[in-house]
Amino acid sequence: MDRGGVAVGQGQNGFQLIHTLRGYDRGMRIALVQQHAVADRSDNVSRGVAAMERAARDGANLVAFAELAFEPFHPQRPASSRVRDLAETVPGPLTDRISQKARELGVVTILNLYERDGDRAYDCSPVIDADGSVLGRTRMVHITDYPCFHEQGYYTPGDTGAPVYHTAAGAIGVAICYDRHYPEYMRALKLGGAQLVVVPQAGAVDEWPDGLYEGEMRVAAFQNGYFTALCNRVGAEECLTFGGESFVCAPDGSVIATAPRLQDSILVTDIDLDQVRSSHADRLFMQHRRPELYTQWFRTS
Repeated sequence: MDRGGVAVGQGQNGFQLIHTLRGYDRGMRIALVQQHAVADRSDNVSRGVAAMERAARDGANLVAFAELAFEPFHPQRPASSRVRDLAETVPGPLTDRISQKARELGVVTILNLYERDGDRAYDCSPVIDADGSVLGRTRMVHITDYPCFHEQGYYTPGDTGAPVYHTAAGAIGVAICYDRHYPEYMRALKLGGAQLVVVPQAGAVDEWPDGLYEGEMRVAAFQNGYFTALCNRVGAEECLTFGGESFVCAPDGSVIATAPRLQDSILVTDIDLDQVRSSHADRLFMQHRRPELYTQWFRTS
């Protein structure tokens, strides 16, 4: 493959491999893993670990997974009284397993899981650095509820704010699924210094009009001057079919890499972090903000 080209191939464990490699001097090579989930959680985790290994062999220094990547999408069903039995602690078995593999491979890894913390449970994304240390966890702040997405019965609204993690790969923020709809949250990640915002998502086939997922993330990337990388679930489950089509947007608002629809895939692409500093947002929008006005505008009675 020529430098700067795109290659598609079939890898092990049923993953289609999509490469958009440019070899930037000051870049980050990221891998978005979209995979189906089965009832056997150990099988899901084993396939995820295999995807990490393949991404590392392809030179990725950051690997991200979709929302609840290693388990069925629980909120398809209304919550029962024992729903928190499905959740696990952080640190816990999954973060321990992935931290060990991240340390072995030297890759930053962003997970998403159903977290239990005392009598509360969260939609949670632990961020693991390349040395295997858990830098922290982002918990989804905004919780939706409608048919097949009965999330308010599962998740407590997040209490971790909008953290940005200074990893071996760069400054990373996480916007978990529904949080991406809130410009206030996406701007908070910019104010925290994010160069890349990873979005673990559970998006169903034809849930939105064609192109709207991309449109939303393109605008967020352009207005805030960072890269956005949306990693979606894939596969048919109990009442939803998740579409895949993970993608990456540059700070100029362009889509620079896309994974296929309805296919287990690893999307590997290079991003040039210098584009953050030269973005319209850094050169113009952020310079001309009027934060002294905003508190009054958004004050609620």
